[in-house]
Amino acid sequence: MTAVLTLDRITKRFGPLLANDAVSLTLNQGEVLALLGENGAGKTTLMNILFGHYRADDGEVTVFGRPLPPGRPRAAIDAGVGMVHQHFTLAGNLTVLDNVMIGSEPLTRLRSRRAEARARLMTLADRFGLSVTPEARVADLSVGERQRVEILKALYRDARILILDEPTAVLARPEAERLFQTLRGMVADGLSIVLITHKLPEVMAASDRVAVLRGGRLVAERATAATDAAELAELMVGQRVTRPRREGHATGEVVLSAQGVSLSEGGTPRLTDLDLTVRAGEILGIVGVSGNGQAALGRLLSGLARPDTGSLTLAGQDMARLSPRALVAAGAGRIPEDRHAEGIVGELAVWENAVLERLREPAFSRRGFIRRASARAHAADLITRFDIRGATPETRTRLLSGGNMQKLILGRILSAAPRFILANQPTRGLDEGAIAALHARLLAAREAGAAILLITEDLDEALALCDRLQAIVRGRLSPEIAAEDADPRRLGLMMAGNWGADHAA
Repeated sequence: MTAVLTLDRITKRFGPLLANDAVSLTLNQGEVLALLGENGAGKTTLMNILFGHYRADDGEVTVFGRPLPPGRPRAAIDAGVGMVHQHFTLAGNLTVLDNVMIGSEPLTRLRSRRAEARARLMTLADRFGLSVTPEARVADLSVGERQRVEILKALYRDARILILDEPTAVLARPEAERLFQTLRGMVADGLSIVLITHKLPEVMAASDRVAVLRGGRLVAERATAATDAAELAELMVGQRVTRPRREGHATGEVVLSAQGVSLSEGGTPRLTDLDLTVRAGEILGIVGVSGNGQAALGRLLSGLARPDTGSLTLAGQDMARLSPRALVAAGAGRIPEDRHAEGIVGELAVWENAVLERLREPAFSRRGFIRRASARAHAADLITRFDIRGATPETRTRLLSGGNMQKLILGRILSAAPRFILANQPTRGLDEGAIAALHARLLAAREAGAAILLITEDLDEALALCDRLQAIVRGRLSPEIAAEDADPRRLGLMMAGNWGADHAA
């Protein structure tokens, strides 16, 4: 096989943190190489070195037999390397065509060749099965459509090596299946792909070879056909990984109640006639295909939106009268769907994010002044208890991996012992070990009496954690079913709106 990419002894440090430790990898022509590792294992750092976002402290990158100049994304693009980041780098106020063309024309050109660019974009879209509308505004696109634009943007620049960082983290299962079908066509057409993902079934289905990083070092390489998900999970974390499962126990009083709740935003109905209850000591699961009202439900339960009709109460209090701050004071905790935009402030230190929602408590402030020593000690405790890797209390939070940001958010919430927890896609982008740990934490909070509402697209997660389940379809909630009566097939039918003759969506 012909090597198209070689990483030779790549080493990268961020202060005292050794992110990559003499990592050597090879990618072959027409191959899908899956890059696995725990959150913070160094996967994204390694790919950012390849793409020129970071300079390695030691080692060399070779692309198609030629050394790649370090720290120059333009050099990587010119060499045929394209990267699709986990968090998209698109301008929402511009069209699809504008986003694809940005940076592709010389500044000295007096007139943009839009007609030529549009024709080329459509040729690529047809060739690779990535349907787009060039004149559509990116802000109006779904997540799956935006990802197509990102991939086309790389292909438009003649990428022959494509790096995909967590490409299905924000995709529903049908969108993920379409993406992998597209990737198989790309490989057949001669592309070589590095796939960074935590989803082991996708690794087994889509890759030819697997490389595993742990603690910044390459610890294993396997042909995909010669391994299985259980071995890969063990290689990632260094020990056998078993996800915990819910056990039955008595529930308490109703903590959260919604009756006949409807919500419209900008004149568009988002939620219609919702009924649900969550009791102390139980987990209610809301499952559904992305885009069916989950985001609006999250905003509603976080105090960021008010119901148009119906009643919504938290521990007997009218939630329509409570601000987000008052909700926290009333005992609500929130794991938001978008941790970067809503969960943390990236430029603040870890200790600042650890106490953001509790600044008014005497433990962290006095007479209007922050008790910094107490806040730092609290952050240090969370770092230890929740295994937040690569962090100190003073670390800028944006420098943490996505999974370790999620651990920080979870620690901030659970340390306050909330009565109600909204867990909105809580394991998105987490590795297998982190998922098992987060599940254990949620189940422990349930055992301690917290009422938990879990919004998830992961049916295995829902079946493992939830006491009762409802599906959300076009802003409506199905009748509830007990977890004992659920299986993936029945949940799939519910998510499609098949609730029975009396309750069809």
